Amino acid sequence: MSSLKIYQSNGEYQLFVQKDAAEMAAQDGVSTVDIQVDESNTYQTMDGFGGSFTDSAAYLINQILDEDVRNDLMKKLFDHEEGIGISVVRNPVGASDFARTVYSYNELPAGETDHEQEKFSIAHDLDDVIPLSKQALAINPDIKFMASPWSAPNWMKTTGSMIAGQLKEDCYLAFAKYFVKYIEAYAANGLPIYAVTPQNEPLYEPTHYPSMLMYAYEQAEFIKNHLKPAFIENGINTKIFCYDHNWDRPDYPLHVIDEDEASVDGVAWHWYGGKPVAQKQVHMAYPDKEVHFTEGSGGEWVPAFEPAFSNLLRTGIEILRNDSKSFVLWNMALDEENGPAVPGFGRSTCRGIVQVNQKTKELVYTLDYYGLAHFSKFIKPGAVRIDSTSDAEIRTVAFKNIDGTIAVVVLNDSEMDQNIRIVLANEVVIHCFAPSKSAMTVVK
Repeated sequence: MSSLKIYQSNGEYQLFVQKDAAEMAAQDGVSTVDIQVDESNTYQTMDGFGGSFTDSAAYLINQILDEDVRNDLMKKLFDHEEGIGISVVRNPVGASDFARTVYSYNELPAGETDHEQEKFSIAHDLDDVIPLSKQALAINPDIKFMASPWSAPNWMKTTGSMIAGQLKEDCYLAFAKYFVKYIEAYAANGLPIYAVTPQNEPLYEPTHYPSMLMYAYEQAEFIKNHLKPAFIENGINTKIFCYDHNWDRPDYPLHVIDEDEASVDGVAWHWYGGKPVAQKQVHMAYPDKEVHFTEGSGGEWVPAFEPAFSNLLRTGIEILRNDSKSFVLWNMALDEENGPAVPGFGRSTCRGIVQVNQKTKELVYTLDYYGLAHFSKFIKPGAVRIDSTSDAEIRTVAFKNIDGTIAVVVLNDSEMDQNIRIVLANEVVIHCFAPSKSAMTVVK
């Protein structure tokens, strides 16, 4: 078993610690649960795990941190050996709720329009988002970039603002060209966009940060008759994922795909409502459509360490067991006040993957970093999910990597300590002790 790697998280002060089998030996008087791993039953192939370079996150990392600290952080985020090997980056197209200002790539004075996108510019992103994205790609060439707008530019909207409202019917083609310009501009900077969604959280219309209501019939019309044709016309192979919202409305992506199955490559999901089984339900209806989990933020609404950490592992395992090819958290970084957020937002309760203190420049790796590490460091792009027994108390997910290694993520979600025995091809890989609410990743 010399090739065996074990990383355990057991409490706030023992996060993602490498251990050997002897340190975790099964204990007498504790019941044993067998986890059967079967590599003959296979499921989805992983694209990866990650977070988002929002305007706020990119600013904090690129401008607040000293260069040597920033470079070390980037390695700890994106390098598989020195860090946790993040391999998916979802960048907002324009401002999101976590931005220092409200901006798009083609804002115009009231009354003006630019349907041909002649004034389009990603100049804003050249300061922080693009340099960090390029640095991340240099560290990890396997990265896939996804992109989602929180709103179309002001002049395309029924409100004349990036805040609330809907996309005007006569601006559908202009918005499609906006996507084309964005993809081409990023490609010119050496950043290929793997996939886009037409709208972030299309059924949520807050009035304190950029948003745009887009019903399922509108999204179907936009994709079928404008976005996909614009991609074809311009030779763009970027994938289109519909929906990009919570698990509680699987009817939305089903409607969009029903309208034009050929133009939709997959479905994107968030975790702020419903259950992850919705992913599988839609996937069963359309098994050739990709499943992606594109946003889930930790935050103060689950303040205590154990519930928050357990929730990340529990939900991550279930996201992967319900066919997702990606597991993407939210902000790569936020500051000591959970910001900066757009003006008028108020104090955020979200938590970043790391915290950058604007006053002291202190860098803190949050529980989200270490929770994500249990997946991202060892389940690499191209890994295939394989069968593993799992229940509400001992939750598991297992993958076989391209190099033949097998990674099993385990959460003892019960209130009792347990001995865990992982069995692969009738061989006991490890028989170890797993305290209540502890997590471990075993790699063989």
